[in-house]
Amino acid sequence: MVRQQTLQRMSRRPIQFDFRPVTESDLQLLFNWLNRPHVVEWWDGPISLTEVRDKYLPRTGPDSSVCPYIAHLNGIPVGFIQSYVVMAQQASGWWRDERDPGAVGIDQFLADAEKLGEGIGAEMVAQFVEFLFENPTVTKIQTDPAPTNLRAIRCYEKAGFRKVGIVDTPDGAALLMVIERNRTLVQ
Repeated sequence: MVRQQTLQRMSRRPIQFDFRPVTESDLQLLFNWLNRPHVVEWWDGPISLTEVRDKYLPRTGPDSSVCPYIAHLNGIPVGFIQSYVVMAQQASGWWRDERDPGAVGIDQFLADAEKLGEGIGAEMVAQFVEFLFENPTVTKIQTDPAPTNLRAIRCYEKAGFRKVGIVDTPDGAALLMVIERNRTLVQ
């Protein structure tokens, strides 16, 4: 069902994302992106190259519960997106009430501010959701934008996420948004 919806969407909008796992050679690119003003506003920046290496390089290992990717649009790197096993984050204070071992969280950003508002982010998220649901153990996908990050909220809604409510996180208040495996993607 999800694959059929992709084909329908793709027939109207011929863009295709590939999600390539972050490698050590991507860290300089990620450093540059994380220090762009539109990313710093909502992400971990400003951040040094050493901090990027210390934070993201361990996530590239096979035992990490966080999987970072560079999103390529028609072969060109355009954004960052990562998934994580929700319950694996509980030791660090995140999602302490989650009991679903199939719950996966995501975080993402587009690299270029000029591309914001064009629907590219929503398409990237929608295709990443499809990618994650290819794993039959994934039951739902969640994200947690800041309640004031209206652009991100609209992006996730366009990709099929529904608002659950405001939650407290170690980073402060967030809007929990979820899409379940059996939910139809918004076109």
